[in-house]
Amino acid sequence: MDNKEKQFVSGFVAIVGRPNVGKSTLMNRLVGEKVAIMSDKAQTTRNKIQGIYTTDQAQIVFVDTPGIHKPKNKLDDYMDAAAESTFSEVDAILFMVAADDKIGPGDRYIMDLLEKTKTPVYLLVNKIDLVHPDTLPEIVANYTDTLHFAEVYPISATQGNNVADMLAGLESHLKPGPQYYPEDQITDHPEYFVVAELIREQVLHLTRQEIPHAVAVLVDSMNTRIEGKLQVHATIYVERDSQKGIVIGAGGKMLKQIGINGRREIEGLLGEKINLKLWVKVQRNWRDDPKFLNQSGYNIKRLD
Repeated sequence: MDNKEKQFVSGFVAIVGRPNVGKSTLMNRLVGEKVAIMSDKAQTTRNKIQGIYTTDQAQIVFVDTPGIHKPKNKLDDYMDAAAESTFSEVDAILFMVAADDKIGPGDRYIMDLLEKTKTPVYLLVNKIDLVHPDTLPEIVANYTDTLHFAEVYPISATQGNNVADMLAGLESHLKPGPQYYPEDQITDHPEYFVVAELIREQVLHLTRQEIPHAVAVLVDSMNTRIEGKLQVHATIYVERDSQKGIVIGAGGKMLKQIGINGRREIEGLLGEKINLKLWVKVQRNWRDDPKFLNQSGYNIKRLD
């Protein structure tokens, strides 16, 4: 049977793992564009972000979940619930771990959760480019001795090693199904969500103090063009006045740089020139404010 005679297959696949193991990096590589923000800070991803991979023979909808960790506030509760809720909603689960990091309580906690699901689980050992190949068998054994996996794939999300093999393996296990999204669509999130995430990414990159988990970004408007440029207005929310000062910077230099970098990323995403205007506001304890979290796109009530 040649490729033309093969049935089209499709399915939904969750990517789960501890914070900062490379889930967003893999998501962006799979779909070929940036749909999930990347940072060296843990807990970067806050929403379940769907990336859509489509070929002539298959469509795989990848769900990049927030890193699972011990909750400290309502936002953390949401992030864990969002990750765990995917387990029974998908056709396969990719459990990603970092080859250069020892197995820890966080990994074991996730494996305990995965042990309860009937969904096939694949082990992805990421960042193999950072370790010696001879150490891989022992690294893999640390996980396979604890939990049975449908397949094991050592990969490098950054360099792309073995990612094609992993995709081929997934396709071979998926059942015949419909094409859920148009072939040129790479995410289910609206543009304003991705734009807000790109701005938040710049805050994470440029601020090195107590900002990352205290920042939220909301796009206020993105539907007007003046002199051929799309006008994008967004607000950066922090929890304290001191954090506001850090984001704005001396003489407004930090906010200006966030805007310059953010504009470049957004123009790359949208394929057109934009004018980006940013404001910074203090929203005290927003991570424990259900009303604000819902306004920001975290559907707290649905997950309670």
